[in-house]
Amino acid sequence: MPSYTIAAIAGDGIGPEVIAEGKKALEAVAASRGDLEFHFTDLPWGSDFYRETGMMMPQDGLQRLMPHDAILFGAVGDPNIPDHVTLHGLILPIRRGMDQGVCFRPSYLYQGVSSPLAGKAPGDIDMVVFRENTEGEYAPMGGRLYPGTPHEVAVQAGVFTRHGTERIIRAAFEYAQKRNKKRKVTSVTKSNAQAFSMVFWDEVFRDVAAEYPDIETESLLVDRACMDFIRWPESFDVVVASNLFADILTDIAAIITGSMGLAASANINPTREFPSMFEPVHGAAFDITGKGIANPLATVLACSLMLEHLGETEAATSLDRAVQTCLEQGTVKTPDLGGTASTSAMGDEVVRLVQQR
Repeated sequence: MPSYTIAAIAGDGIGPEVIAEGKKALEAVAASRGDLEFHFTDLPWGSDFYRETGMMMPQDGLQRLMPHDAILFGAVGDPNIPDHVTLHGLILPIRRGMDQGVCFRPSYLYQGVSSPLAGKAPGDIDMVVFRENTEGEYAPMGGRLYPGTPHEVAVQAGVFTRHGTERIIRAAFEYAQKRNKKRKVTSVTKSNAQAFSMVFWDEVFRDVAAEYPDIETESLLVDRACMDFIRWPESFDVVVASNLFADILTDIAAIITGSMGLAASANINPTREFPSMFEPVHGAAFDITGKGIANPLATVLACSLMLEHLGETEAATSLDRAVQTCLEQGTVKTPDLGGTASTSAMGDEVVRLVQQR
């Protein structure tokens, strides 16, 4: 019987609420299959841990994650702790320490979900963004000189290696071939202004693209890409971009497909030397924390991505179909989707639909 150990880091804000529903969905899939097991290690890391210890996770946190098959992550952030402390104290060190260089974020307009864009039918928006995940603009390179004086200087360096840049671009092309939709890869940069890092990215993109002559390509500046995500989202298939630009673009993609509560993400270690991490990308959502109304479907979809990565394709399909049916029927909807259902009620509906199959 396949058995998987999952490190569950619920984290902050609505993280514990949605992770509980993700675990519930995984257990429902395991029960319906009868030949699948999940064992969760709950790790209480995050802002409360920081208040107690001065660290977002323990010094041996990466070593404690290593024995697991995958990591399920909720959210990070706290209104009373600076964002750069929480982000750089927990999720970014995990991404870098586990060499999770390939971030995969799908966006799809489901039946039963309304896009804020006029005239968009189900399936009209169907794209996947590949985000470079361990370097780029998020690299902790830089410093401050003469702090607190009129001559204070702050330097933040973006780091782009050929290894990291080629790895994410190649992953996008490989996926475009398997996806077999438009067979198109769009690269997003700002090479008119960033003459070193982004011009380098453009060069690597052209080099890799030459190995995939059957894939259509285009290169857009990030401002043009943001506009086109809104005015022509159906023109995109697979998009690849740096750490910062892909982060921004995927927030836009989530909104135009109906809700941040449907946005899932996979942080993949391509060599499988380290566990990969799966998460919803909506953030801690302080405004609704504790109200029990957060949409757990992004977490369920992240669990599906996790199952796919673990090779449990049938189980992943079961979760995907449950989410799809839940949205199509529309009888149980959280407030972000125009309903009144609670987080747990939405999770219960997913479980019911999984058990039906």
